[in-house]
Amino acid sequence: MQGKGLIKSILILIIAVCVLQFSYFIPTINVEKSAEEYAQQVTGKTAENKNDMDYKIARVKYLDSMSAQEVFSIPLIKSFTYSELKKQQLGLGLDLKGGMSSVLQVDLTDFLKSLAGRNANNIEFTQALANADVAMRTSQSDFITLFADEYRKLAGENKMARLFSQTETLDNINNSSSDGEVTRVLRQKADETVNQTFERLKQRIDKLGVAQPNVTLDPNRDLILVEMPGIDNPKVAREFLTRNAKLEFWETYRSTDPGISPAFMTADRLYGNGNSAEASFRDSLVYDPTTGAVLDTIQVPDNTMAVNTGGALLNALSLNSGSFSGSVIGVADRSQKRFIDEVLSSEDVKALFPKNSRFMWSQKPTQDENGKFTNNYELYLIKTIPNSDAAPLDGSVVTRASQSLDYSGNVEVTLRMNAAGAKKWAEITTKAANEGNREIAIVLDDEVVSAPRVNQPITGGNSSITGNYTVDEAVNFASILEVGKLPAGTKIVQEMNVGPSLGKDNIDRSINSLLIGFALVIITILVYYSFGGVLALMSLLLNIFIIFGTLSSFGTVLTLSGIAGIVLTIGMAVDANVIIFERIKEELNDGKSVKQAITDGFYHSYSAIIDANVTTILTATILAYFGLGPVKGFAIVLIIGVVSSMFTAIFVTRMLIDWWVGQGRNLPFWSGISKDTFKNITFDWISKRRIAYIFSGVIIAAGIVSILTRGFDFGVDYKGGYSYTVQFTGTENVTADDLRNGLSDAFGAPPVVKQVDTENSFNITTSYLINENTPETAEKVITKLHEGIVAITKSDVALDVFKDSGAENEIHVLSSAQVGPTIASDLKRSSLYAGVFALIVVFLYILLRFSKWQYSAGAIVAVFHDSLVVLSVFSLLYGFLPFSLEIDQAFIAAILTVIGYSLNDTVIIFDRIRENLGIHVNKDKDDVINMAINSTLSRTLMTSFTTVVVVLILFLFGGASIKGFAFALLVGIVVGTYSSVFIAAPVLHDLGSDLKINVKKNN
Repeated sequence: MQGKGLIKSILILIIAVCVLQFSYFIPTINVEKSAEEYAQQVTGKTAENKNDMDYKIARVKYLDSMSAQEVFSIPLIKSFTYSELKKQQLGLGLDLKGGMSSVLQVDLTDFLKSLAGRNANNIEFTQALANADVAMRTSQSDFITLFADEYRKLAGENKMARLFSQTETLDNINNSSSDGEVTRVLRQKADETVNQTFERLKQRIDKLGVAQPNVTLDPNRDLILVEMPGIDNPKVAREFLTRNAKLEFWETYRSTDPGISPAFMTADRLYGNGNSAEASFRDSLVYDPTTGAVLDTIQVPDNTMAVNTGGALLNALSLNSGSFSGSVIGVADRSQKRFIDEVLSSEDVKALFPKNSRFMWSQKPTQDENGKFTNNYELYLIKTIPNSDAAPLDGSVVTRASQSLDYSGNVEVTLRMNAAGAKKWAEITTKAANEGNREIAIVLDDEVVSAPRVNQPITGGNSSITGNYTVDEAVNFASILEVGKLPAGTKIVQEMNVGPSLGKDNIDRSINSLLIGFALVIITILVYYSFGGVLALMSLLLNIFIIFGTLSSFGTVLTLSGIAGIVLTIGMAVDANVIIFERIKEELNDGKSVKQAITDGFYHSYSAIIDANVTTILTATILAYFGLGPVKGFAIVLIIGVVSSMFTAIFVTRMLIDWWVGQGRNLPFWSGISKDTFKNITFDWISKRRIAYIFSGVIIAAGIVSILTRGFDFGVDYKGGYSYTVQFTGTENVTADDLRNGLSDAFGAPPVVKQVDTENSFNITTSYLINENTPETAEKVITKLHEGIVAITKSDVALDVFKDSGAENEIHVLSSAQVGPTIASDLKRSSLYAGVFALIVVFLYILLRFSKWQYSAGAIVAVFHDSLVVLSVFSLLYGFLPFSLEIDQAFIAAILTVIGYSLNDTVIIFDRIRENLGIHVNKDKDDVINMAINSTLSRTLMTSFTTVVVVLILFLFGGASIKGFAFALLVGIVVGTYSSVFIAAPVLHDLGSDLKINVKKNN
């Protein structure tokens, strides 16, 4: 094997990175174990009571006190805090841990209205906005393009420029600008707005305290996907995600102002031991919109170790003694902020400070002399307006902000305001300058971003802000300032909530299926390949090690579909080894020595392995591009798994075999059971192709009739609506018919009710209020569901308990999902595009590799056949099987996986057909194709068997939420194996009349 030294070096590097990645778990586990012990000590409760409120609070406090502490270090390289380590690890997704997932649409309606200014009430303008909003539900175009199209239809000869030419923000648009130019500028500004909204959401979610959140942007559709594992207050999180960014300018007090320091001294005497703060801590932790949504993660700011068990206020807060800007009242460690807020928010302490004042923290921590961020945050005291919560000036007046350099070469941020803003800004800065060059606080979402000193009145509306910024910091600050002039709200178009109990059930089932499936694969390999199987098994174990290490290094959030991808990868990882071993067996049967058979076996396997795996990677890549959330995660896991499998099979297995044989040891590649299995098969497959055509035609025809008459059981992903999984704990004899009939009156139409395999649980899906898009809609629907279920069961369960996914001994919602009609239509289009593009890309790749369109046609006909059969089965059998056969995102993932798997099989056979056509130039075409199928039959059946085994285990033990997915894979794998032999090869035969002629000419 060429380049063996390089391969070893790469392998050692990969293993070292994976070992390092896994080593991060040890200090993390130690900290979390200490948190459990502390919670038990404080509350007197055991780990079995980990859902108890007191236990959660104590555990969170300990973890937060440790979040900024260094708990692991790599000498001379880097030290890690607990928080940093946690972010480096493989996290658990919603369906494994519980939590909330939302798809947010950036609402550009208000954005366009703000740019139109006083023209926002123009009739054509408002109608075009309304029409564009409706068109978004069925179009793949972006909102700005749809708006422009609708406006041109309504406005006739009136140009769009007349709406926006007076807007100071769009100074590159004038009355003569064309509609195309205006549309381009609007799209550019809209992209900036979407990106800024995305960045602000990420910052907000960090403040929610979610461990390992996943926030991704789909810029083509202005969609933001937010996954927040572990969150248990969706209502607060929902409000936190959908409110607009709030940019404000405030006057400030100074630490040296009369009465400020004495007020802190008095407060310190009143609350020196922190007991009063501790008394109200629990309520603020649960309900505070900044942190209350999370009780069992690491980011809730508090420190019982240092403050709440006896530390004084002024031990927690260091008052400014002249080391900081005058407007900085004091500095405190991040972990002390909660305690300080509790003290300063109490009524008797508030009375000590100026009546019109309000405390705010800095957005970012301070920096040391080396420019490195510390754990300390600055506290400011803001001057408020009497009898008003509004700031003297807000971000709506900013027309432009940018980074630049002053005359001395220092980085600064320049901003420009509109006329009204310039006038007010002049008043504020004049006052600040005349009162001793005071500071003005620039505040975003109630946090001070910067507090520059005013050296002189600013009367022209143009300002420069300096503050020892780097270029990147100045660019980011300028972008933040621009948020004020580009208001874009967000609306939830898809939401899913999963309770922790359902998540735990999914984890248990998934781990069981993973272990059982892997054990059966091990047994199969050892029984079939004897000691050669031991080496293949070592390669497979390394493959799994690399997969998990790679996922961890990327900070991947592992979901149920991701585990499905790993389980499937385990089955498919055997494929490359099977291809190699079967080829080595052929070479040995031809009388070659062991060393020569190994060399030739590997050499002749490379083409088939690469072609088969590249087609799978191509389909998974398309799935990753078009998919959202769990589907994208499944695709990424599959890609990593396939690449790792190729590397370990081609290089690692080869090194192990060469090492073993090089020691002069015997290496059997078969056992007594498998030695003569599938040997000397001479079956005439091609002659049976018409029977296969008829058989497949009957199934597909029946399926098409069913699709046209019965249709599909579309899940909430594709039809929109609200879906709830409700567990009827303590209630007996509740049936699906009872719920369906009883909820018809509540919802105005019968919901779809299905029993799931979680004990005494039902999935309820309704389209009630699906076209109403307000923040209160989700609450209205679940309230109506609660009313209906209470009436049916005669239960007295309270609404809050009913909504609590962690409730026990009561009827409660285990999980919920919401999909608006816009996202449902978008998912349908994306799924269609994913399938079409997958077929096109595969066609072109096979055409490139095999140089004849007949090979591409045979492969595409086979995968099209497989897809139709799976669709037919789902249409024919839904409602008759005791589990869900919904058409949802997971089903599309299964279809594309089946396409990849079927192509894998087909390409192996095609590769042998191509090889045989070049070798046996005088044989009949039928004989050559039959010979290729027969010689690869052992590989085809072995790979299919091992994959079917693990998918079958996934189907049996994977739980209700993944049964439909696993069933689609089962059907697809069986059909894919069948079609490779009975559809793909025969189609190639029937279309490739010139295959033998061309081979003869070329030889």
